[in-house]
Amino acid sequence: MIKNYDIPFWKTAPFIRLLLPFVLGIIIGWYWQIPFLQTVFGILSFLTAFALFSLLPVTIKFKAQFVQGILLNLILIGVGMLLTWQKDSRHSNSWFGNYYHNSDYHDSDYHDRDYHDRDYLAVKIAEPVIEKTKSIKADGIVEGIVRKESTVTCGGKILLYFSKEGAAQQLHYGDIILISKKIQAIKNSGNPGAFNYQRYAAFQGIFYNVFLQPKDWVLLPQKNVHPFQQFIFTTREKIINILRTYVGSSKDELGITEALLIGYTNDLDKDLVQSYSNTGVVHIIAISGMHLGLIYVMLIWIFTRLPYIKKSKAVQVIFILACLWLFSLLTGASASVCRAAVMFTFITLGTNFFKKASIYNSLAASAFVMLCYNPYYLWDVGFQLSYFAVGGIVAFQKPIYNWFYITNKYVDAAWKLLAISLAAQTLTFPICIYYFHQFPNMFLLTNLLAVPLSSGILYAAIALIAFNWVPYVAQYLGKIINAAVWCMNKIILWVDSLPYTLWDKIPATVLTTWLLYFTVIGASLWLLHANKTWFKFSILSLFGFVSVHAFIHWQIINQQKLIVYNVSQHKAIDFVKGNNYQFKGDSILLVDGLLQNFHLKPGRIALQLNNRTDSLQSFLHNGRFCQVGLKKIVLIDTLFNLQATTNPIAVDFIIISKNPKLSISQLAKVFNCKQIVFDASNSMWKIEKWKQECDKLHLQHYSIPEKGAFIIDL
Repeated sequence: MIKNYDIPFWKTAPFIRLLLPFVLGIIIGWYWQIPFLQTVFGILSFLTAFALFSLLPVTIKFKAQFVQGILLNLILIGVGMLLTWQKDSRHSNSWFGNYYHNSDYHDSDYHDRDYHDRDYLAVKIAEPVIEKTKSIKADGIVEGIVRKESTVTCGGKILLYFSKEGAAQQLHYGDIILISKKIQAIKNSGNPGAFNYQRYAAFQGIFYNVFLQPKDWVLLPQKNVHPFQQFIFTTREKIINILRTYVGSSKDELGITEALLIGYTNDLDKDLVQSYSNTGVVHIIAISGMHLGLIYVMLIWIFTRLPYIKKSKAVQVIFILACLWLFSLLTGASASVCRAAVMFTFITLGTNFFKKASIYNSLAASAFVMLCYNPYYLWDVGFQLSYFAVGGIVAFQKPIYNWFYITNKYVDAAWKLLAISLAAQTLTFPICIYYFHQFPNMFLLTNLLAVPLSSGILYAAIALIAFNWVPYVAQYLGKIINAAVWCMNKIILWVDSLPYTLWDKIPATVLTTWLLYFTVIGASLWLLHANKTWFKFSILSLFGFVSVHAFIHWQIINQQKLIVYNVSQHKAIDFVKGNNYQFKGDSILLVDGLLQNFHLKPGRIALQLNNRTDSLQSFLHNGRFCQVGLKKIVLIDTLFNLQATTNPIAVDFIIISKNPKLSISQLAKVFNCKQIVFDASNSMWKIEKWKQECDKLHLQHYSIPEKGAFIIDL
């Protein structure tokens, strides 16, 4: 009798063992920033030791196999660190920041310099410009620096914002402009719980931005166009024009169709997108693996039936992969799409030319390849969600589907779709809570209705692009798409209007997210394998999760803070006690959902500020004067009569807003202040002037536009 042996999981998916130390190296490389030479020396040392190990006698190698494994892991950690260092454009000798000096000048210094001594940036428009509410946005690539007597050839990315006045709307991909205005370093707002935009931009290789008036730039006669890039942009524009011609002029239907087909989001209505997010189907309008999977199935169906092509596996593979990658590039090549493209590439090659491998190994291999290309994908939300979703589907879809045996094929198909949604949600909901602080309670219903409908819309949109040269067929398909998208939008809006659709404002930290993952994974493995060890692990993780939340809740109950938010051109102050807060600031921030959600809501979720009140306990307010506990605060947002006194009034903080006409010297004669705070509603030139006065008087000051939100415990 032949004995069956269970092959360990890590043996069937060896790439996972390579991926884990590689990811650790990427994390160490970003957070520790170990110098290049030290990293290279470490890798060479471990490689030498690994090579010498192979020369040892067989008996010693057998007994010390673990040493070889340790050395291999250390090499992979070093490679991850090295690739992370190399991907940072600031480490390149050709990065423009190494040569450009105007970024360090203050406005006053800049204008004092001789006009001909300035550094000018020659910047190529890297993509078609995008019209925003108040400006025109463009991604730029620096071509060189123009100086009085020389030109420096260099590179690097920069974010450009143009005033709507002027000819910025006429700029196209490949145009080169000369910029005379100084550039600004990208900084975080510093608001509590806010999105780390500075790090996000750094991962895109962007460290500076600039807002340009018509006088700040000129269009040069030269152009720098890459033929393939031009083909991609031209094709996208043609597809958008076809959709606008035949799908209709309704913004909601057109915007959803554009987003679903090629990931074009400029025409999307923000409220409609929020409804899709609230109901758990935002993945439909964010190009992801689902879209690529549908196209993959369609391509297989087409190329296995076409004459001549169907006779050759190699030709089929070439056509399938070419179409997949072309679609990925047309959609913008986001991390989730690239992940899916790499994954399907591995699957296609494996199923056609090699023995079928573990799906986990294919997933790990695709992640390894993508992180080799761009280590910063590791922090990309789409990348993370994509792998967690696919991992959940692979691990849990079949066990969940086997819960019920259904004979009716239509009910069975519906249950299969629900099983996929449940499996994907199992591993994605902790990270969704961490990033978005919400959970869509109706995700099963909306996915059951919207996923099949959106799949049909995608196929119909592809057919429209393919047959747009036949007017009658194009018009017919356009009407079908319009009606289907309208129906899907109505379903989503109806579900979003139901009570208890969304569990919102869920606090989460990195630690609680990891503990929640340990709980979910432990419980899942216990249920799948009936292993008591995993049950104990899950219970222990759950205890840690509850304990950490209890400690955070205790901190929240006892917190008392002053928060002056960094909201450009607006005054926004929260006085906090426990989970209650009293707001002082511009009334528009109470009614403008976009401003509130972006700037204020993340901090209030992080600090669990659930109750807004107009009479905060222990908060005394009389005109410009406030007192919270023992702290005395003065709020100045308009000009008022400053009467000098022999004994200046002792206060802890003065918060200045809205560009009042006052001098710091006058203020110092009235108040004996520990620190003066300038919020983001003031002009930068005025803040600079006040800072110079403070320095002369040896007064402590804090500029919110430069240093971020002002947060202090009271």
